[in-house]
Amino acid sequence: MTFETVSARAVLLDMDGTLVNSDAVVERLWAEWAAEQGLAWDTVEPLIHGRQGWLTMSLLLPERAHAANLADEARMLDASREDTAGVVPVPGAAELLAALAGIPHALVTSADDDLARRRMAAAGLPFPELAVTAEMVAASKPDPEGFLLAASKLGAPAAECLVLEDSEAGIMAGLAAGARVLGVGGRAASYAPTYWVPDLTAVTLERADDGAALLMLAG
Repeated sequence: MTFETVSARAVLLDMDGTLVNSDAVVERLWAEWAAEQGLAWDTVEPLIHGRQGWLTMSLLLPERAHAANLADEARMLDASREDTAGVVPVPGAAELLAALAGIPHALVTSADDDLARRRMAAAGLPFPELAVTAEMVAASKPDPEGFLLAASKLGAPAAECLVLEDSEAGIMAGLAAGARVLGVGGRAASYAPTYWVPDLTAVTLERADDGAALLMLAG
């Protein structure tokens, strides 16, 4: 086994797929929507992770009215707030969040604040003090706005931050922000993150004397 040590002024964490495995809920709701639209699942599935719902819909149905996408997104969000069946923590997530105490970090998610809090609670994970959620940004991942906003709030240049992500859109957003990206899980391996781990049990985190995060990645 090999180890790589990474230093970061701040750590920016995606939620779904990175800290919380919510694939069961996400795929259940999107499969229903795909069937309603007459779309094949293998066309829909690659686009549903990491983005806000309306953006995924606009990519799949570019001629569809934006208002219709927003209405469907709202309906799906309402359904997902009550549907927590199968929502579990990614292995190692609780330990990572505990180790981040005293280190600048933020949650950066395409979920809104209410849904993010519900999913983190369903997975038994503490909600970070700072979170950048869907209603706080004008553009969805893969736009870097959310990560840039989180870095600014933490007072750390994006280039000195480490983003943890699992999806193509999220990895693209982190890299576009100028940050280094640690891909988490099998899905992330395909999208050329700066570093990669199979899950968060491969990450050991300590606080350096200057307050930075020191992450040892097992590979």
